[in-house]
Amino acid sequence: MSIYTGRGDDGETDLRDMTRVSKTSARIEAYGTVDELNALLGTIRPTGHDDIDERLRTVQNHLHIVQAEFANPDPDEDDPVVRADHVETIEAWIDEYDEELEPLTTFILPTGSEHGAQLHHARAVCRRAERRAVALAGEEQINEQAVQYLNRLSDGLFTLGRVVNSREGEPEEQPQY
Repeated sequence: MSIYTGRGDDGETDLRDMTRVSKTSARIEAYGTVDELNALLGTIRPTGHDDIDERLRTVQNHLHIVQAEFANPDPDEDDPVVRADHVETIEAWIDEYDEELEPLTTFILPTGSEHGAQLHHARAVCRRAERRAVALAGEEQINEQAVQYLNRLSDGLFTLGRVVNSREGEPEEQPQY
């Protein structure tokens, strides 16, 4: 099978149900940005912290589910979906890692160690993915759990960035106003 088909040369692409849509459609923007986030997370692993690497691996698999949902305008009941327990998993991780961190009392700059700063970058891309998902939800019916997952994941990535920086002895910097 060839990797190229030429079917996208006219500016359209296929959804899972073989519907042709513009590559600029809200649906393509949403799952394309989730794909970008997933690829960015792939550049962060390994961080040198086994627990964080395992959680990032789990997140990457969750993001494949989000992508599959956004690529499918007419899902079957046996198709993979983001569920409330996916969101709850991220919340549990945040709560666990918060115990390892000093309480946050001010905004911080997205910086630090290589992997800490990359996780802050991933958080920003995740926020964009969430905005794209909200735009899609404004046009079409989608699983609200997927939007909630992206919202919670951005908080989780922020927390992971702080944890990595803390473990690597990188101080948090506050913005100067």
